[in-house]
Amino acid sequence: MGRTADYTNERCSIAATLEVVGDPWTLLILRDAFAGVKRFEQWQERLGVARNVLASRLKTLVAHGVMEAQRYSERPPRQEYVLTAKGLDLSPVLLTMAEWGDQHVYGLGNGPVHFVHKTCGHDFHPRLACEACGEVIDRRDLRRVVHETSRTVGEALEAVKVAAE
Repeated sequence: MGRTADYTNERCSIAATLEVVGDPWTLLILRDAFAGVKRFEQWQERLGVARNVLASRLKTLVAHGVMEAQRYSERPPRQEYVLTAKGLDLSPVLLTMAEWGDQHVYGLGNGPVHFVHKTCGHDFHPRLACEACGEVIDRRDLRRVVHETSRTVGEALEAVKVAAE
């Protein structure tokens, strides 16, 4: 499950997201991080991913500010990985992907995991809503506006990197 695409010359927010988290192992690492996994050995055991691949994906997530490495042992030196605010913002993406899998792969109600809204106790199914008016929206309710002068994915990522330094 390795990376096969380079999106740096694209002018697209979806491509930009894929450049950071588009690798399948990365998405599974994030899934497990939201489930409370923080340590390298836990991911390695749960996913069965090669150690070098896991190390590379975690390094990339840290480099992009999606996760942060925090030392929990000096002898031997060990660190755990926690989601940053930027990483936590991926929660709706993963919830929506899980919903899609439940509907179109497993069949609604037959997925291996479901979520329950703690407040009302009902099964949770994500929906998109307009931030301004609160209306639940459908793709047909949106008009696409293209910014012709936007930066490429590579330029945008470089700007983020420079701002972080």
